[in-house]
Amino acid sequence: MDPKDVKPTRMELLDIKDKIELSSKGHELLKMKRDGLIIEFMDLLDEAQDAMGDLVESHKNASRTLAIAQAVEGSIPIKSAALAIENAPRLRTGTKNIMGVVVPEIHGDDVHTKLDERSYGTIGTSPRIDAAVDAFEDLLDAIIRAAELETALRKLLDEIESTKRRVNALEFRVIPNLEQARDFIEFRLEEQEREETFRLKKIKEKKEAEAKEARS
Repeated sequence: MDPKDVKPTRMELLDIKDKIELSSKGHELLKMKRDGLIIEFMDLLDEAQDAMGDLVESHKNASRTLAIAQAVEGSIPIKSAALAIENAPRLRTGTKNIMGVVVPEIHGDDVHTKLDERSYGTIGTSPRIDAAVDAFEDLLDAIIRAAELETALRKLLDEIESTKRRVNALEFRVIPNLEQARDFIEFRLEEQEREETFRLKKIKEKKEAEAKEARS
């Protein structure tokens, strides 16, 4: 179809302008959301790095205390203590909202136990085994915390990428296309006005000529 055959209207122009305004506002809001999410992500990343550091140290400490207990007490008392444990730690999961992104919260119940609450009993065991249990309880806490932060980071990163795609789509495709359509409509309307003005002028000249001829 020849573009000259397209006859847009003022209403179409107003509609396009409204869409541009709405898209521009949406673009700004999404940019603010993207920037806010990035700030939250960086703050959470700092926490996650600290948590991973704690996890590494907790793992080293747990391995060291277990190695000492095995070297001094032997494997049998340690296995007996492990098999005697009845109350396993439990995990509770919840959620929290970070700028519209639902991220998990993970809580460990019965991770840390008092000496007199341990099923294996403390009379027949040594402080070295108790220290190993303490160290592994600390390790489990560190694992839970690291897992919670890693999952939250992944969800935030997914939302950041999704928001960035929407920002780019509006900035580089939707808004330019709308602006191009607006410019075309404005051009065609101006062209139509010139054509109409020319047509009316010709009609006026024709009528004046006819009137002049009728008087002569």
